[in-house]
This record gives sequence, structure tokens and C-alpha cells, in this order.
Amino acid sequence: MKKIALLLENQYEEKEVLYPYYRMQEEGFEVDLIGTHKKTTYTSKNGVPLESDLASQDIFAKNYDAVIIPGGFSPDYMRRNQATVHFIKAMNKQNKPIAAICHGPWLMITSLKLKGRKLTGFHTLQRDIENAGASYVNEDVVVDDNFVTSRSPKDLPVFAKALIDLLK
Repeated sequence: MKKIALLLENQYEEKEVLYPYYRMQEEGFEVDLIGTHKKTTYTSKNGVPLESDLASQDIFAKNYDAVIIPGGFSPDYMRRNQATVHFIKAMNKQNKPIAAICHGPWLMITSLKLKGRKLTGFHTLQRDIENAGASYVNEDVVVDDNFVTSRSPKDLPVFAKALIDLLK
């Protein structure tokens, strides 16, 4: 069974957590909600609470097949946690899928060398993505090797499909 780490922090966009959480389970994948701290309640932009299963400091890339980075303002909190940054680096070093939507690429920008890569994200991240050396592509989903990126909740169906295709 494939195992996916779905990152969680305060101010997450609930659609970008809940849709992939259930969609990946529909495919038969195991999904862990990974927060800065384990068994901690995180609140979405609109007040929806979710509890993390594990803390990023307690997980290892070798135990996961992919990671999903939702948007909202949560990636700004995620990139402040060195354990989360290290996990993203380790996932990339093992060439495992890193899927980020909306503001999720913020964590990728902090964690990874992106020169020469293609990404998308929420339109206000275009300059951040380009300043990190990547090309910003304004499409509903962009797949570049092990990266899957999308712009907003309206792109969730193609975002999830692209990740599922990489995992199968």
C-alpha cells in the first residue's frame, strides 16, 4: 500500500487538505496528516479543525511514497519548521512525488533547489517561483519529473489525478 504524508499547519485551505485526503484514500493509499507537532489540532483559514497524526520531526522520507503540501497561509508556517524542510529535501533526494497546490510552493522554494524546474501555484507566487530559478507556468496542473503543482482549489481534480498517475 502506498503511503502519503499530507502536511498540516494553521491557516490551511481546507479544500486542499480534505479533497486529497479522501481522494488518495479512495485509491487505496494510506494518508498521514503531518503537523509541526503530533496529535495537535490545526485550524483552517475558515476555522475547520483537524488533528495531526504525527509530527514532521518523527517521520522519515523512506517511509512515504509522496508528500502533499496544501495552500492557504499554512506553507508559511511549515517552512519555519526545520524538520518539515528537511523532510521535503529528503523526499526530493529520493525522487519521490512532491505535490503542492496554491501557496504550497512556498515550502518548495524554501526547501529545494528549483533552478530549471517548471512549477505553478497561486498567481501571486509567480515572482517567488521565478526568483527561485524555476519557470512559472499558468496551467491547472504542471508535472515536472517528481513535482506536481497546481494553482487553486478549482484545480484539485487534475492535481489529484496527476499525483495518482505518478504513484501508479
